[in-house]
Amino acid sequence: MTAEPMDVRFLYDASNTVDPLGDAERESDAGRKHNRAKVGSGRPSSLLYTYGPGAIMDLPQFTIMPSGLDDWERIWRRRDGVPQIRAPRLRQAVGSLLGSRDVELRPFPWQPKKTSLSTEGNDLGVPARVFPQWLRCTGCDMLGTLPQFDYRNTHPYRTDLACFEHVRCTGRAGARTRKPSRRTAVPARYLLACVNGHLDEFPYNLWVHQGQRCDKAEFPALKMVDRMAGKGASAVIRCESCGLRRPMNEAQGEAGRSKLPSCRGRHPHLDAFEQCGNDTRLMLVGASNLWFPATESIIVMPESTEERRSDLADQIRVALGVKLAKYRDDLETMRDVLDGKVDVTDLSDTELAETVAAADAPPVPEAGQEERARTWDPVDLLVPEWLYLQKEVPGPGVEDPASGLTLSKRERGSKLPEQITRVLAVERLRKVNALIGFTRIDAMDRVGDLPHRLVPLTRAPRPSWTVATEDRGEGIFLQLDEQAVAKWESQVCGTGIWNAHKKAHRRNFHRRFSETAIEVDPDDRLRPPRYWLVHTLAHVLIRELAMTCGYSAASLSERLYAWPETEERSAAAGLLICTTASDSDGTLGGLVQLSDPAEMQGVVSRALRRAARCSSDPICATRTPQNPEDFLHGAACHCCVMASETSCERANRFLDRRFLIDLPGSDFGFFGQTG
Repeated sequence: MTAEPMDVRFLYDASNTVDPLGDAERESDAGRKHNRAKVGSGRPSSLLYTYGPGAIMDLPQFTIMPSGLDDWERIWRRRDGVPQIRAPRLRQAVGSLLGSRDVELRPFPWQPKKTSLSTEGNDLGVPARVFPQWLRCTGCDMLGTLPQFDYRNTHPYRTDLACFEHVRCTGRAGARTRKPSRRTAVPARYLLACVNGHLDEFPYNLWVHQGQRCDKAEFPALKMVDRMAGKGASAVIRCESCGLRRPMNEAQGEAGRSKLPSCRGRHPHLDAFEQCGNDTRLMLVGASNLWFPATESIIVMPESTEERRSDLADQIRVALGVKLAKYRDDLETMRDVLDGKVDVTDLSDTELAETVAAADAPPVPEAGQEERARTWDPVDLLVPEWLYLQKEVPGPGVEDPASGLTLSKRERGSKLPEQITRVLAVERLRKVNALIGFTRIDAMDRVGDLPHRLVPLTRAPRPSWTVATEDRGEGIFLQLDEQAVAKWESQVCGTGIWNAHKKAHRRNFHRRFSETAIEVDPDDRLRPPRYWLVHTLAHVLIRELAMTCGYSAASLSERLYAWPETEERSAAAGLLICTTASDSDGTLGGLVQLSDPAEMQGVVSRALRRAARCSSDPICATRTPQNPEDFLHGAACHCCVMASETSCERANRFLDRRFLIDLPGSDFGFFGQTG
């Protein structure tokens, strides 16, 4: 392995790059018709939240891992220009978290085709490598690395037929003798992972030989015998050369960890290694804790003067680069240089000078960047949205041309609960989501030492860009009476149910929080009662809206504005139910239509009435966590409140119908009794 001069943190071979389109061109020039570049497809949302860089993506015949963003650069270089997604507020937040203030937001390298046989977009795609690279023959159980198998992918329009095959498979021992034939090979499903996000192939050769070399062959013949698929680590590794065998279940659990090698610090998506030495643990290819994305998102709102000026400063710094200091005091020349690059025609000389000074300001020191990332609060991205939604909407269909946000004020229906003070129809909205990294083993909200645990997407210490998606859609915004919420919240905080939730959260925190994280007060991670209230209301509304709006419940999502007043921000209590799509120009209007006064009051009334009953009552209605229980919900279950993971921003945590309405045995519901 050789180290790149620009970054001594990672060790990697700079000549061993991932260039699938270049490989395909070389194969074509040589007259060979195999090894076609594209082996599958995925939606932008799935590539962001499920199968991003460093994750393992299942294809019909084998598994792949999208590579780091360093390899994506070769894809973009095939185009004259690189498209960007404009969302200054999100870009600045992402830059702060990544330590790169001039970071760009780029879409996935994809272009729609006019017809199935069209060629436009063939020069775009997400580069990936086969991982894991240990495969098992389905015919004879032979266990080997990638070069021992033949790759077949000759059909130009059937990427699902791409597969690896054992060319001369003679079947399992004891079976009827037959001529050698081609049999499909599948990924060997065991891996090693560590808490710092490293992932490595399982060392089958060393495992079966107890950490030693085979005394019969330099390259021993291995087999993975598995007659109980899906039963955990049930396979047995057998060396055909020396006869040794060892079951994989010895590597399971706490006892198994002591038998596993230390972590080598491997990042397969970067094709790189770094110093580690942590203990490893056994991981399956399809494990749900193999990859947790770290994302940030915003609803794009009209920019304030301060935000617009800050974004303009960033554009000037990027456009001029090292020339910024040269032209800083020569505004006339600077206007000429910026002509066609950055529009500063609307700025006076004084405003331009202030903007240039902001552009030339020194970056935040590295220690300050780490502290900012450690203390980052995602609520900071929600505050500008909440503040803008508080502004008076002068009429119907008021559109902001820059952001595309279109709002319409709705009158309150006479039968709408008085606790709901405001209804807005969000006829058009644009949501931008950006990926900043990922974790393994522990989800983001279980990690306290975020800068240390976040796995980078690039080998560069200061990434110049990250991948993002742009969704368009519609929604309904509801605002609750702040005085009523504050009064209700002060009452709930003294109840036995809230104390039970606090204790359950502490138990959950200490049992499931990352074992390597710094010490964090669990109460700091517990959402306040108003969050439980708004969250539960959002879920019952999603269930009711799905009945009549024309979208499935899984297509609706929540955006919650619920925090008490602090020195930094005013209190908030409201929610936005929206539906968005990343592969279309918008949605159909069925959700916005239900914001009309008569429709909305019916939706809310039915939602609250349905929340009063659950097919699991009385068990659900009286559910309160008691020691040693550590679940993070009360009177809520999949029969009455819980929603799909695409709809809920908290994985169905912090829900309780008793905070919403009065149930048997409780009388502190925010909306009281339902009719």
